Amino acid sequence: LMLASGGGLVQAGGSLRLSCAGSGLTFSRYNMGWFRQAPGKEREFVAFIRWSGRGTVYADSAKGRFTIARDNDKNTVDLQMNSVKPEDAALYFCAASLGGRVTDTVSYSIWGQGTLVTVSS
Repeated sequence: LMLASGGGLVQAGGSLRLSCAGSGLTFSRYNMGWFRQAPGKEREFVAFIRWSGRGTVYADSAKGRFTIARDNDKNTVDLQMNSVKPEDAALYFCAASLGGRVTDTVSYSIWGQGTLVTVSS
């Protein structure tokens, strides 16, 4: 089970920190990713972190603004969002993967329920 939290209303240019807690799985074995889905659009990759915490990948839209980090002792993975833009508004999902292409949704076998980010301009 993956439980995402931290979404809410943020002003453009502001910051927001999303968090995802894993339970019922050996969290430290899994690579973790964040995806997002805006209304009427497909789910898209945002960020990835390797099981060890060493190795991250970001979508071009997230580079330089978002930071993914994990704490395997607490079974959590966070997404720090800075300089938020209106186009960042979406439902954000955390997901766990044991392998495969990091940007593909099919590589992830366990998904959280999503947390909504709304951006005011």
